[in-house]
Amino acid sequence: MISLTDRYLAATLRSVPAPRREEIATELRASIEDMIEDRTGGGQDAAMAEREVLTELGNPEQLAARYADRRLQLIGPAYYLVWQRLLKLLLSFVPALVGVVVGLVEATDGENPGGAVGAGIAAALQVVVQIAFWVTLVFAVLERTNASLDLPAWSVDQLPEDRTDRQITLPDVVAAIGWLVLVIAYLPMQHFHSFVPAEDGGNLPILDPALWSFWLPFLIAVLVATVALEIAKYRAGGWTWPLVTVNAVLDLAFAVPVAWLLLTDRLLNPEFVARFEWLGRGDNLDTVATVAVVGTILVVLWDIVDSVVKAYRNRH
Repeated sequence: MISLTDRYLAATLRSVPAPRREEIATELRASIEDMIEDRTGGGQDAAMAEREVLTELGNPEQLAARYADRRLQLIGPAYYLVWQRLLKLLLSFVPALVGVVVGLVEATDGENPGGAVGAGIAAALQVVVQIAFWVTLVFAVLERTNASLDLPAWSVDQLPEDRTDRQITLPDVVAAIGWLVLVIAYLPMQHFHSFVPAEDGGNLPILDPALWSFWLPFLIAVLVATVALEIAKYRAGGWTWPLVTVNAVLDLAFAVPVAWLLLTDRLLNPEFVARFEWLGRGDNLDTVATVAVVGTILVVLWDIVDSVVKAYRNRH
């Protein structure tokens, strides 16, 4: 069974430089064991002594910052970690969501379809700046005025269950694999039930049925390989350079054919395009394809850069 000490050590070591992790782990474990032994020597229950010692040591992220000589003072030590978590959470999805919505609105209003991509990117960047500024300002004011947020004190019950020093957690892997399985399942399903009715009341596939001769089976195979990559990442516990290489190859193996098929008007079913009058009007189909291709490229670049950065951090 994983002990509280193991979980505390793992939570602390995640934020310290890789070359010092072994040294810090040995030192910190010895200190914790000595402190527990002092308490149990006085007749205290071992489990209760362990909880009290870890609670006394405090939030493992703050302890890791002390070991790494990293100051938590951009906002101030009281609310730095809360500010950091909130900022990461908001920036992880809000700018992208706003950018996509603005791009789609610009592409569909008929006035500026060519500028849809630029408008979406500009809106996303503006949201990034606004979120960073206002969240930081609010926390800076709270810090300087000594306002109390009545946040619950840190306790050992907040420690992650996984004791290993993982970049990649089980919930992340489950979510990624779940999404991939849904996409894999929908590719053949849309051929029989796409939720788009044909004029005769039958089913209207979204993707060109001619793609079943090669491209759709190929894309499904790439997605299945990506599922295997997610499992390999979890077993490795983090990004390694071989995994980064495989990830880049799979990203390109999926994105390049999709982009080519979009730009050559071979991805969507011609009957599906004819079913929606707006798509066949003027350059609207080309605009949609361009937006989709740019979005695909940005997602692939983000994924590759993110994997490289995490692999570098894992080694350093």
